Amino acid sequence: MPLQNSNRRDFLKSTSASAAVLSAGVWSEASAKESVSANEKLNIACIGTANRAAADIDGVKGESIVALCDVDKVYLDRAAGRFSGARTYADYREMIDKEAGKIDAVVIGTADHHHAPATIRAIRAGLHVYCEKPLTHTVHEARVIAEAAKKHGVATQLGTQIHAGDNYRRVVEIIQAGTIGDVTDVHVWVGKGWGGGDRPETGEEPPETLSWDLWLGPAPTRPFAKGRYHPAQWRRWWDFGQGTLGDMGCHYMDLPFWALGLRHPTRCEAEGAEVHPETCPLGLICRYDFPETDKHKALKFTWYDGNKTPKEVAGERVPGSGVMFIGTEGKMFADYGSYRLFPREKFADFKPPEQTIPKSIGHHAEWIKACKDGSPTTCNFDYSGALTETVLLGNVAYRTGEAIDWDAANLKVTNTAGAEKYVRKEYRSGWEVA
Repeated sequence: MPLQNSNRRDFLKSTSASAAVLSAGVWSEASAKESVSANEKLNIACIGTANRAAADIDGVKGESIVALCDVDKVYLDRAAGRFSGARTYADYREMIDKEAGKIDAVVIGTADHHHAPATIRAIRAGLHVYCEKPLTHTVHEARVIAEAAKKHGVATQLGTQIHAGDNYRRVVEIIQAGTIGDVTDVHVWVGKGWGGGDRPETGEEPPETLSWDLWLGPAPTRPFAKGRYHPAQWRRWWDFGQGTLGDMGCHYMDLPFWALGLRHPTRCEAEGAEVHPETCPLGLICRYDFPETDKHKALKFTWYDGNKTPKEVAGERVPGSGVMFIGTEGKMFADYGSYRLFPREKFADFKPPEQTIPKSIGHHAEWIKACKDGSPTTCNFDYSGALTETVLLGNVAYRTGEAIDWDAANLKVTNTAGAEKYVRKEYRSGWEVA
């Protein structure tokens, strides 16, 4: 049965208290107290209904899908046909205002530039949030969202579904067991290239089924151009996406962030083609410096994508995407489904350490459970906010055109004023994130 309106306020209050404790890094019997039966269903609203968003809807469809929002009526009608009685909207701001008190949680699967505007409104309405990666479109937005989630005590999860895979968990255990010693360098690469192209010189009327002004949302106004932005091409444009780094960084950087307990770099530099004012590069290399903490030694961290993707890393031939950890006692390659230790002869008789990270119940299921009983999620917005900040900082360095010194505590590049416009951005009226 869905959660009844009569107990919804108590439900949200109790789970918010639990999540707030978790966000602070504390867990106790009091915070684990179940506020609602696991057999009761959440009332969920979905923002975005096609492509990646459709997969997220499938991940939560065992609950009650009671509201749907999409700027594309073709997509919206298709999704509405699956969930009889679900209320439909084109504008998520209207949906959140009207559905407050009727829904418990939202799932957000939009273009990147809408992630933060939708998420901040949902959090401030006391709603639990599952949001696709990257968490936000700017570094500043990631900090705002993480702080808001902690303040309001809602259950959160970033859509890095690979995090729930068994292989990632085994890799984390192996690295944390010290199998390759102290990690000094990390290399992460993805053979994919979102970028290139120029803004069309002319525009055209959008189809009647597309609310183009709502699709633009917080972004500057521009004419519709068929096949250039919606659907599927928006990632290559700075106004809407963050290129390959924004698309894949949270997936692949997630593994070393988890294994090494990374948070914030102190320096970042990037190289690629000449910076284009409109579109992302077809290939990028970003180099980060992470300082020593109580969880890891100081280390170098390098990202590669598109036509900058290496074929060999640390003397080893590698596939098109993956992660290479380099330690004082060896090296480890990993991707979403496998791992290898080097030198092979040294680790020929390797036996993995005892499993300490339990098998995931599923990335969406983990979040649903957290919404109901306050249990932890592994990609909550505190963790994934820092991850997103680091990912997007690479594009700040690239667009700035110089190595940047990063003061994470104050969210500021300290050696050049030119970076500020890439750390933050301006919004069209009515779409602000602050």
